[in-house]
Amino acid sequence: MSLKAIRKQFEENKRIYESAILTFHGVDGFDVYNISIPFEREGRRYLFGRVERRNEWARSWVRLFEETRHDEWTLVPDSMIYTLEDPYISEIGSELIMGGTHVQFEAGRVKTYFGYFHRGTDLNDLRYFTTGPNKMKDIRLVAMPNGKIGVFSRPRGAETHGKYGSESMIGFAVIDSLDQLTAEVIENAPYIGGIFGEGEWGGVNQAYLLDSGKLGIVGHLCYRDRDAEGGEVKVYLNMAFVFDPVTWKAVDLHLIGSRTCYPPGPYKMPDLVDCAFTSGIVMRPDGKADLYSGIGDCQAGRITIDYPFEGHGQIV
Repeated sequence: MSLKAIRKQFEENKRIYESAILTFHGVDGFDVYNISIPFEREGRRYLFGRVERRNEWARSWVRLFEETRHDEWTLVPDSMIYTLEDPYISEIGSELIMGGTHVQFEAGRVKTYFGYFHRGTDLNDLRYFTTGPNKMKDIRLVAMPNGKIGVFSRPRGAETHGKYGSESMIGFAVIDSLDQLTAEVIENAPYIGGIFGEGEWGGVNQAYLLDSGKLGIVGHLCYRDRDAEGGEVKVYLNMAFVFDPVTWKAVDLHLIGSRTCYPPGPYKMPDLVDCAFTSGIVMRPDGKADLYSGIGDCQAGRITIDYPFEGHGQIV
């Protein structure tokens, strides 16, 4: 079955309990999208967001926001400004790891991009510590048992497509400490098969250790489609699967959200009208999960869904 058909089937049977657009204060004239998942520090709730003008592209900053009301977030005054895109966080031991994409220009055009990583225990003093491989986005970390760290990679390009048929792959490696996180380790992470079909791409957006020893993954799954006028549309979907690092198998791959699950809204470009770029989930007291996502490359949204890893263990 094609991913387009799978998406249709999902939308005919979806169960969405809440749906909201997030509001951001303190950044008038700018959009905030492709956010990190919310996280807590000293009793307060924060997230990092990509801040960019609607009519600009690849000229964004990552800023820190604090939750001031339900689904409302306010810029933290005098917080660090990072020259990055699409932030994400991991909590490794007592440290917060914040990563994002750094774009490099030459002669006014995008030359290349890298994943940059910052770490620390103080939100006001996260320090840069390493860079990912050339032209690789969606590198994610997860704390594992015995102090080890899981590393997910996301190679994409013509070479990957020629060898595997899909536009991207997902790799996985295990390191003993953050000091071992290097571009070489990420680049050489062995691939996980069976995730993407012909012409599809995607990646891991957030990974969670389950009490079964498996890893619960929330990510994005993508394909190209056409609109009513025949123009190309890049379809970004929220997806989840479970990865067993012992058997090296990915199972229970399924959709958990699409653009239609969120309230209607604008989009940055016509080809992004159907874009829901996953952030991750946060568990709720009622056992359901709040799924956060960038939408249309100009807003961020939240939907409430059923726990996506049912039958595979609970998040540690």
